Amino acid sequence: MTPAADPNGNDSPRGVTNEESSDDAQAFYGRWALLYDLLARRTPGIAALRKQAALACRLEPGDTVVEMGCGTGANLPYLADQVGPTGTVIGIDFTGPVLERARRATANYENVHVIRGNATAPPLEGPVDAVLATFVVGMLEDPAGVVDDWCELLSPNGHLVLVNAARSEGRFAPVVNALFTSVVIFSTPPTTKLRYEEDLTATLDERITAAHERLRTRSSAVAEARHAGGIVRLTGGRIATE
Repeated sequence: MTPAADPNGNDSPRGVTNEESSDDAQAFYGRWALLYDLLARRTPGIAALRKQAALACRLEPGDTVVEMGCGTGANLPYLADQVGPTGTVIGIDFTGPVLERARRATANYENVHVIRGNATAPPLEGPVDAVLATFVVGMLEDPAGVVDDWCELLSPNGHLVLVNAARSEGRFAPVVNALFTSVVIFSTPPTTKLRYEEDLTATLDERITAAHERLRTRSSAVAEARHAGGIVRLTGGRIATE
């Protein structure tokens, strides 16, 4: 399977369909591409988390894996290591400057393809062996529905892995949740609907819970883990087939 260009130029943000919101969100993420890249690669513990996410995809040499909302490409080398030189890695994101960083980061990988597109309507056809989405579903209007769509891309017994940050229920929840709320406020584009909710983190929690619950429902086997004081949630599922 090879990625295809989107004939409709469909590169709107994850879950945002309004044209003005799309342009503003792309400008927001593009403006902060360098900072996002540094955080994606230099945050303490993030490399171990990305490696675990890649392992949770249960990939074999020669497999094809797609990352929805690949950002600056921090996960792509880990996925490429799992599928080997005979496999294929596809990263999809909607922001040009962000994708340019992803392309540069994976320039030495002939089997990594970075394409511009909407993760809610990816410009490719299945089947693929695995789909990975990190810190994406919280921005979607219908996260459970998008999880269903991603499941349909998978080959029989393929894997879908979600990694997201939501409020913690752990021992130090008041402290880590206060920090997390600040991150949510300052990292949300000012024109997306999520920005104007009375309780931003509650909306984020609801969307992430909906996506992860749908993944559990669709899966015949599930693996889960928590990181960063319970804020980061990883759910990997082997998708049940009829």
